[in-house]
Amino acid sequence: MATLSIRDLALRGKRVLLRVDFNVPLQDGRVTDDTRILAALPTIRYALGEGARLLCLSHLGRPKGKRDPALSLAPVAARLEVLLGRPVPIAPDCIGEEVAAAVARMRPGDILMLENCRFHPGDEGNDDAFSRAMAALCDLYVNDAFGAAHRAHASTVGVTRFVPAAAAGFLLEQELAYLGQLLESPKRPFVAILGGAKVSDKIGVIRSLLDRVDALLVGGAMAFTFLAAQGVPLGASRVEQDRIGVARDLLARAKERNRRLLLPGDHVVAERAEASAPTRVVPLGGIPAGWMGLDIGPATVARFGSEIRRAGTIFWNGPLGVFELKPFRAGTMAVADAVAASGATSVIGGGDTVAAVREAGVADRITHISTGGGASLEFLEGKVLPGVAALTEKP
Repeated sequence: MATLSIRDLALRGKRVLLRVDFNVPLQDGRVTDDTRILAALPTIRYALGEGARLLCLSHLGRPKGKRDPALSLAPVAARLEVLLGRPVPIAPDCIGEEVAAAVARMRPGDILMLENCRFHPGDEGNDDAFSRAMAALCDLYVNDAFGAAHRAHASTVGVTRFVPAAAAGFLLEQELAYLGQLLESPKRPFVAILGGAKVSDKIGVIRSLLDRVDALLVGGAMAFTFLAAQGVPLGASRVEQDRIGVARDLLARAKERNRRLLLPGDHVVAERAEASAPTRVVPLGGIPAGWMGLDIGPATVARFGSEIRRAGTIFWNGPLGVFELKPFRAGTMAVADAVAASGATSVIGGGDTVAAVREAGVADRITHISTGGGASLEFLEGKVLPGVAALTEKP
């Protein structure tokens, strides 16, 4: 990396502001998925072991710049306390005199969780005054929040303007290393799998990947916009009518570059997206009027599986059906199994995709599970991530 790493910093006794991504799901005041907390532990343990006075900073949910007790980071601090096996007190805010006083009482090796930075409108607004107030609490800044690195907020960008040094944590380094390898030197064949609801969410990354991959497998509802561009009858399946022209251009781009762009050849269909709805499997062009495609069919699973088994590198973002409903999850689960069994270098991104590989019980056989779906797509699109660009360059 061209930017400073936490390894490059002298941490002992220093107040270190660590931006983490602890935007985790809560239910009844408890963390229900601690994946993102676990991902930050190596950086946290390293900083504490080096004698830093560590201030953990994160957002949680969308409080829209106002204090919302339901979005307090207190449950996150409680979970982190269990994982670290030591007390993790939480400050009443992320800026201000009361917080500064708490920081002043800290000793080397102590940790303090700051309260949700999005309780202040200045975070998403990248406000200078809010940035300065956060910077006043610390001597050094470390960003380990890859999931927020594509946002130019005060806690990811603004604060870096007012600190002596801003470095990358271990998780951020790891994310950039794996994703950078996809762009620069993937082992061939390089297969990308894209699913989800909308082509419009992934136009940029599809264009970028078509310059790099050997095969692009497209499923989920977004596949129907591509099929519509080919004139295939689709019943009541979801189609982005205003993106059919774009899909047609992407199909032409794939052909020009001699890339295999594979679309579903059969579908699991129903009249409504409900677990109790009767289903049937139909071939391409066979979706009845009033019915909709809700998962890839078994022939498509076999065809996609064949491409996956030959892959040297795999990137996957987006489920291939409405996998949260049991009748429409088989395609996504089968692809998860195939990716895990492929032996390829596999990188998974996106919350639904991560949930799918975990539910399939194959997460431990995936090379890298990204903590940032949106950030990973923007990186692969070739965009500069503001939270990375803001870090201090190595001399």
